Amino acid sequence: MDDKKKILLNERGSESDNALDKPFNFIKEGGKMALVCESDFVVRENLGTVLEKMGYYVTKSAAPPDALKSMRSHLYDLIVVGETFDEEGSDESGVLDYIRHLPMSVRRNIFAVLLSATVRTMDDMAAFGESVNLVLNLKNIDDAGVIIERGIADNEAFYSAFKDVRKRAGRV
Repeated sequence: MDDKKKILLNERGSESDNALDKPFNFIKEGGKMALVCESDFVVRENLGTVLEKMGYYVTKSAAPPDALKSMRSHLYDLIVVGETFDEEGSDESGVLDYIRHLPMSVRRNIFAVLLSATVRTMDDMAAFGESVNLVLNLKNIDDAGVIIERGIADNEAFYSAFKDVRKRAGRV
């Protein structure tokens, strides 16, 4: 990883990184947080509404720098990223790259969804290749809530034994 990416991924203490920019300091214990990273306003707002109905406190981001700043400030349970969200041709690291470089102990607790216009919904191999948990095709956006809930349930079932063993071993 080059120095520019390391700086962006680890940036701390900037002037705008203050308590006023951290709106979730009041979330009740056990509250779930979601981040929607999508350039298209309509898709971003609709997904935000769906996730709020699912019980998430939602942050919506229209630009990668804002999303990265939010990700450095908060641990999200769910992150939804549009495949065209990261700026193409940019030297800066994007959201998907940030997720790929998270320590596994952190990443394991985040359910990442890739919004795609080209990859079919729930394509497990494409999800694996992009280091996300689920792919959601934009053609299926009207069923996003059901699809995401199913993906999360499948993920929890898949990792339940692993998490149970870690918990019993004291490695929560």
